[in-house]
Amino acid sequence: MIKRLALTPGEPAGIGPELLVRYMENAPNHEIVAFADPELLQRHAHRLGLSLNLREIGENPKPSMRNELTIVPVKLAFKEDLGTANPDNSEYVLACLDAAIKACASKECDAIVTGPIQKSAINAAGIPFTGHTEYLAERTNTSCVVMMLATNELRVALTTTHIPLRKVADAITFCHLTRVIEILHSGLEDRFGISCPRILVCGLNPHAGESGHLGHEEEKIIIPAIKMMRASGFNVSGPLPADTIFTETHLKNADAVLAMYHDQGLPVLKSHGFGRSANITLGLPIIRTSVDHGTALDLAGKGVASVGSLQIAIQIAVQMSLNSVKQL
Repeated sequence: MIKRLALTPGEPAGIGPELLVRYMENAPNHEIVAFADPELLQRHAHRLGLSLNLREIGENPKPSMRNELTIVPVKLAFKEDLGTANPDNSEYVLACLDAAIKACASKECDAIVTGPIQKSAINAAGIPFTGHTEYLAERTNTSCVVMMLATNELRVALTTTHIPLRKVADAITFCHLTRVIEILHSGLEDRFGISCPRILVCGLNPHAGESGHLGHEEEKIIIPAIKMMRASGFNVSGPLPADTIFTETHLKNADAVLAMYHDQGLPVLKSHGFGRSANITLGLPIIRTSVDHGTALDLAGKGVASVGSLQIAIQIAVQMSLNSVKQL
């Protein structure tokens, strides 16, 4: 089954547009629809010495050919200055996202794959912005979503996302944690085709609280939440200390690890699979994956940035879409 993927290249002065152009050097078995400025993509192709043919979107999905992209044009405000993110292009970056979200919500596209954006530039433009995850939740009127990064060997989901460390403990409530486990469980079943997924939960404190001697969040919130979810039929275990949960002994019995905060879980995954992993947002009414890296402004235009994460993000988006069809 041919899938049609909406792709937003992200920050125009970063590596996102050139990664898309380079990815299209090989013909995929699906259709890639770029929501971007066509002249921007042509300039990136020219810098790389590559040809790029752009075609209009049709009624039905049609596999993209080598060096060919379907384009939904969005006008760039100011020509990119490679390596320097211009806040005046922030509305363009978000307009690309909005158009792609709309196409997925209307079923015109099967999934959205997002390139890296420069959060600091968007905020410098006076637009409050914490990340793709939160933006997509707001735009789709979704009250709770789960951020998960995945390689072919490991999946790590987050209880909290882009918030300061000092606010993490207060953000982990019984209701929020149980909802996150529900979303993660459903996402693994419905989007990844895993029956009765096994979820390992990290503790928040060192040694998972050491029976209350190193913190009370485990005894007051995390353990009761896990007990309730297990009583409801979920295959969830923990809390386990974060310094040992990622050992082979535990991971061989897990389909995903649920970390309590961003820098508890993601350093482990990225140390093993950076450039070979994708960012996934679970709980949305649409499928969304993304690269696992930033805009890499210092590498923009040099043709040396790895296409690996974009390849994985597209691969996972296609598989999630196919699994979703099986559930119907």
